[in-house]
Amino acid sequence: MKPTLVTGATGFLGWHVARALLERGDSVRALARDPAKLRELSGIQPIQGDLRDSASLARAVEGCGVVFHVAADYRLWTREPQEMYRSNVEGTRAMLEAARRAGVERFVYTSTVGCIGMPPAGIGDEEMPARLEEMQGPYKRSKFLAEQVAMEFAHDGFPVVIVNPTAPVGDHDFKPTPTGKIVVDFVRGAIPAYVDTGLNVVDVRDVACAHLAACERGTPGERYILGSENMTLKQILETLAGILERKAPRVQIPYAVAYAAGVASTAWANITGKEPRAPLDAVRMSRKKMWVRHDKAARDLGYSPGPAADALRRAVVWFRENGYC
Repeated sequence: MKPTLVTGATGFLGWHVARALLERGDSVRALARDPAKLRELSGIQPIQGDLRDSASLARAVEGCGVVFHVAADYRLWTREPQEMYRSNVEGTRAMLEAARRAGVERFVYTSTVGCIGMPPAGIGDEEMPARLEEMQGPYKRSKFLAEQVAMEFAHDGFPVVIVNPTAPVGDHDFKPTPTGKIVVDFVRGAIPAYVDTGLNVVDVRDVACAHLAACERGTPGERYILGSENMTLKQILETLAGILERKAPRVQIPYAVAYAAGVASTAWANITGKEPRAPLDAVRMSRKKMWVRHDKAARDLGYSPGPAADALRRAVVWFRENGYC
């Protein structure tokens, strides 16, 4: 059996993809800048390297049959946006080039729901067009451009399947991600109010298993949304309140107030270098509800995600047990 390479296994979703492969009995390699961060992945083969180091990518992918490129610089604020483009766009191109040269038989690229077009007051799907000008902030713009790179390779005949996860939640959210931070902040009692926005929330384990299904059953050059439940932020907080047996916040912050807070918070972060409490790009994103349907993945991949509440409950338990709250 040829080994499978996973990038991003030190992070949230990549860890779960690697874990699902190991549990299936696959031989798994993990590309990591710091292999010491490959926690609780017994049996994985670490390969030290960086997406910006083509020689390390060649070593990592040598002899592999499949690559899951999950790694991404996922931040809603950075003082050096060009670093995000180097990792997310040029790093993706370098990984694809290394995989093609090595004769990889299948490549699964992890994009984001942010690259899906959103109709006004509607539900998005894989057919909705999106434009670079619609992408808010360097993270979404860099992921949009990276997805275009993956599409280019697919159109040239390289077997690239693209998956677009929504907002995964669950255990082992090490950093945590922006969605995981909502859970952590709520458990800490640090969310006294909310804005009128919406996310599609999904169990990270379901998303990881769908990566494996996309590899086996997905069509190269196609995109597959991996989501579960469309929820307002108010509904997410009410679900967390039910899990914790406490009251949910009742005050809704007007967008103009949230925007002003984002401007001030981000300006201060640009001076101090410390992550802003309310990144301006996150506030801008909140103006649009990121609601989608996953019918295509259900039909083509056999994708059947579980309830978002179960994933939120598991996230609460994991964050508490690991000292985040």
